[in-house]
Amino acid sequence: MTPDQKLWSRTRDDLVRTVKSLGFPAEFGEVIAKHLGSPKAMERMISYLDYVKPKTEELVVDEMLAIRSEIDAWKEKKASEEANARYNEMLYYGLTEDTDE
Repeated sequence: MTPDQKLWSRTRDDLVRTVKSLGFPAEFGEVIAKHLGSPKAMERMISYLDYVKPKTEELVVDEMLAIRSEIDAWKEKKASEEANARYNEMLYYGLTEDTDE
């Protein structure tokens, strides 16, 4: 197992343990971890669970969706910035055509 996989597994286990401590099933924690995807997102979720201690699954899912939405918005912003940089580069240097005439 790679170090990244070990980190993901350890963070998932922490999330599942936290979800169980609130009285929810372990499977629920595993589904939440799978949807969050990254250790950083799972750590944010663990912090939320420790601080708020939600009483319903709906509140947990709502926070998971909020975290996921923020991650998706960040990725979209980065992709847009990259596309804008390429576009500006094209404007500055112009289009180059390879012609064999």
